[in-house]
Amino acid sequence: MSSTLEHTMYTLAQLFLLPTLLLIAALFFYAFWVLGEFAVLALRRRRGQGRPLLALHRAAAPRGLSEDELDLQAHKLMEGPRIASRVTPLLGLVATMIPMGPALQGLSDGNLAQVSQNLSVAFSAVILALIAAAITFWVSNVRRRWLAEEMVEIARGNAPA
Repeated sequence: MSSTLEHTMYTLAQLFLLPTLLLIAALFFYAFWVLGEFAVLALRRRRGQGRPLLALHRAAAPRGLSEDELDLQAHKLMEGPRIASRVTPLLGLVATMIPMGPALQGLSDGNLAQVSQNLSVAFSAVILALIAAAITFWVSNVRRRWLAEEMVEIARGNAPA
């Protein structure tokens, strides 16, 4: 019974390797997409544009958006990068641990090529995941500050025209 359960769990875990690697690859490319959006937004902000909350507030004229509506919009704008910065390292850990089973099996069988191949997959996946997480974490923190600055400007009523 215990052997069957262990084998089933091992097999199920191995089934998740490819989907996990695909998600890490997608999040890696998403991180660079977010970084590109951030760079464009930074350039626009230097020119006095690139203020999404302010634009939404003005579009809701004459009364504008309430503080709660502004907060909700800010959360919507930050949702993707924030989730990516938290999920990607978890997927990196999963992608590190899944190949460890076959690597250890290869080690016990004396098959160093199998060990090397599985460890290469494990470490490559975690490195890409951590790079993606670092990018999205940094971008989301700076953008959160920018959105907070916009909310303060709107609340004070002295937002730039």
